[in-house]
Amino acid sequence: MRTDQLIRTFVEYYEERGHRRITGSTLLPPPGDPVLFTTSGMHPLTPYLEGRPHPLGKRLVNVQRCLRTTDLDEVGDATHLTVFEMLGTWSLGDYGGPLSLDWGYGLLTEGLGIDPGLLHATVYAGDDRTGRDTDSLELWQGLGVPVELTVEDNWWPKSVDDNEGDGPVGPCGPDSEIFLWSGDGPPQSTPTRDDRWVEVWNHVTMTHRRLADGSLAPLPQRNVDTGLGLERLASLLQGKPSVFACDVFDPWRRLVPPLWPLEEPDLRLVSDHLRSAVVVLGDGVRPSSTGRGYVLRRLVRRVLTVLWRQDASRSLGDLPEDLVRHTLDHFRQDVRPGDVLRTLLDEEQRFGRLLERGRRVLARPRFQGPLSEEDFHYLHDTHGLPRDLVTSLRQE
Repeated sequence: MRTDQLIRTFVEYYEERGHRRITGSTLLPPPGDPVLFTTSGMHPLTPYLEGRPHPLGKRLVNVQRCLRTTDLDEVGDATHLTVFEMLGTWSLGDYGGPLSLDWGYGLLTEGLGIDPGLLHATVYAGDDRTGRDTDSLELWQGLGVPVELTVEDNWWPKSVDDNEGDGPVGPCGPDSEIFLWSGDGPPQSTPTRDDRWVEVWNHVTMTHRRLADGSLAPLPQRNVDTGLGLERLASLLQGKPSVFACDVFDPWRRLVPPLWPLEEPDLRLVSDHLRSAVVVLGDGVRPSSTGRGYVLRRLVRRVLTVLWRQDASRSLGDLPEDLVRHTLDHFRQDVRPGDVLRTLLDEEQRFGRLLERGRRVLARPRFQGPLSEEDFHYLHDTHGLPRDLVTSLRQE
């Protein structure tokens, strides 16, 4: 099943169950949201999750593009992307978590044809502040799906500091995660003990609001918020070894290797980061030294570092316009591919000049030995050389 078919099946399944489709937003979160980019489907819906009536009702479904900088160092493995699409459903004070899980099980097994024996669930075990999620536990037991109980892994949002047990301020609650077996043989062990169990769908029952002091206050309106990673599920349904082998990346795998011969890990990083940079540019962000613009700049520079490691003559200006157009069309962005390519090339030239300056500065006698914190601050503040770039240049 291709991703467009998967999206259509998902949306229609929930429309048949009274959900109204809402238009996904850009990567830029609504005003007042402290995050740089939309990291989940619930960000644009925060006012409605906190009680404001939604004009389309209490049952919603959508497809939302997301960007997570926390996963940058994991990009290149089988499951993580910087920009990805999240299939989401919401119950705004309507049905509860068990019905959401029952529908999710039905979509996976009947709508998508997944063998129930390849599924595993995790459920919140409870702690000294909130009890066990017995409703979800009993639902899974009734369906015959094996369940693992955890604490930190099944409370959403996840803790910022597991030692503190406190996450960001806002709606939160127990979640039940659905995993699909990706191994060759019969399923083994549990999701926390075997990474061949791949998380595909998270169902959160929002029962509380976390306050600034870390305490929990019950929500007057209980909601259900679910998120299913499109590319991750598509790769599993298509029998592919990673998200980079699903149909979304077909154009990248076809057009990039003839242009820049790369080993698989580097091909994954270059494809992911360039694709993400195109989407970020398509949503109106431009490279800069702070905020969203710096995330974009970091993506481009990571790509160039990989490309120039083997051949300094490689250039983003050689990127096929059709590849940029395909990505912009996929994310429904009305931007000219030529404008995106010009911005990427400008950023490449800026980075090239910075590297030349950095090499000249680091060749000075002062910087031949171990660098102190004072040295790093001086290099950044005086010469515009970030710590990661300095470290990379000294390893050349």
